[in-house]
Amino acid sequence: MMLRLQDLGCHNINFVTPTHVVPQILEALVLAIDGGLHVPLVYNSSGYDSVKTLRLLDGIFDIYMPDAKYSSDDVALKYSGAHGYTRIMKTAIQEMHRQVGDLMMDEDGVATRGLIVRHLVLPGDLAGSAEVVRFLSEEISPNTYLNIMAQYRPEYKACRFPELDRRITAKEYNDVVRLAARAGLTRGLAIL
Repeated sequence: MMLRLQDLGCHNINFVTPTHVVPQILEALVLAIDGGLHVPLVYNSSGYDSVKTLRLLDGIFDIYMPDAKYSSDDVALKYSGAHGYTRIMKTAIQEMHRQVGDLMMDEDGVATRGLIVRHLVLPGDLAGSAEVVRFLSEEISPNTYLNIMAQYRPEYKACRFPELDRRITAKEYNDVVRLAARAGLTRGLAIL
């Protein structure tokens, strides 16, 4: 499948939420690389990753694309059931950046190596965006490519949480973009 995607002209092979199948991915990569696979490999995750697992991947993945969902463990636990999310997310992103560094792109603007962090803006700043921005700028790199996402939609069980039962406003999104810009995180920013 990876070789077929490469033959079709894909820019990369993107593994989404891959932690539970890392052994199978590594086994498949041996065959794919022997078969001529050469496009960048992307590890696309929630950011709730084990550093132990990430260290096994050192030198294998070219691009890490984690989420930085929350800056509060209480919020992460309440909405995602993720115990100790902020410490785990921060140490995972630090390890990812150690391995691949800041995002690099080719002459066509296609990512070839590095870190891309995604942050979904939530209503009422439930994601704690200021702390996410501060962490990335000060503890990772002011050159971090940050994708600030505006597509939050109240789905599934959001109706159980009145504070999450609405879309974000353009102002809420733009406030986070301005926070990022003031912190020097200008790569990937777009104002609505």
